[in-house]
Amino acid sequence: MVTVTVRYFAAAAEAAGREEELVELDAAAPTVATLRDRLLSQYGAAMDRVLRSGSFLVDGVVRRDPAFPISRTVDVLPPFAGG
Repeated sequence: MVTVTVRYFAAAAEAAGREEELVELDAAAPTVATLRDRLLSQYGAAMDRVLRSGSFLVDGVVRRDPAFPISRTVDVLPPFAGG
């Protein structure tokens, strides 16, 4: 089991009802998909709306590949308007 600090911003924080939490994942080597599935299971439709076009920041870099391994801290960002 791996514990990941997940930080939520803007609409992602609204969907989660918090700005940060520790999430325990059963996978020995969790990926973006592992975390995404957990968040969707935990927060449902509100988080699904955010994640459809939002981003995961892993080590400060946007990661969209579901197989990408995650680190101990991941930021969940909603879509942003503008450039």
